[in-house]
Amino acid sequence: MMSEVDQYINRFPPKVQEILQKIRTLILENVPLAEERLAYGLPGYYLLGKPLVYYGAFSKHIGFYGTPDGHVHFGEELSAYKQGKGSVQFPLTGEIPYGLIEKIVSLRVKQINSNN
Repeated sequence: MMSEVDQYINRFPPKVQEILQKIRTLILENVPLAEERLAYGLPGYYLLGKPLVYYGAFSKHIGFYGTPDGHVHFGEELSAYKQGKGSVQFPLTGEIPYGLIEKIVSLRVKQINSNN
């Protein structure tokens, strides 16, 4: 049986599925203890019961949500992208910055672990 996250990813065109799957793999390889579930209609990851990150596909971009703290530390690197409070949009027309996503995930892990 497919998980809710599998079902979510499979709704999109192959190119977008590939991007979503890469982000998913990056998160799960870096945080093997992360709990994966659909939250707010998006794939969400939790560590020690606390929100780690979320991501989702939209018509023209991939939304990535590292919570406000996860984005503040990478303001300069994220400045090239449209942002909201705790969110950033990576356009589907450009390269997805997987290395930056990985850095945000790592920071969030450290933040969660230091608060426990």
